Amino acid sequence: MRKRLLFILVFAGLAACASQPQTGSISPTQQGEPPGFAGLAATALKASFGEPSFVRKDGSAEIWRYDGQTCRAFFFLYPNGAAEAVRHVETLPRGTTFAADTTCLDVLRGRAKVS
Repeated sequence: MRKRLLFILVFAGLAACASQPQTGSISPTQQGEPPGFAGLAATALKASFGEPSFVRKDGSAEIWRYDGQTCRAFFFLYPNGAAEAVRHVETLPRGTTFAADTTCLDVLRGRAKVS
């Protein structure tokens, strides 16, 4: 049941991202996203968070999942010029202001720096 809910949440987020116009560039101040993540290049994401626990390609999108002891983060990356960049971020559990909980993101980022 939990896996089913997880898949529903992930694909609902992917559908929300796919419904946005594909302009080829991503605004770094995209509404609804935690500050500093929209438009973040895949290389910068990997430098901050390390290797993802899981990667899934779905059409032109790529989903990177990072697992912590108390939360998970899902980064939805799309082509942005010649590279890929973050367009949407979600966490489980969800945040109160955004779909991503900033505390979870901070914990996962800190875990990458300790490793």
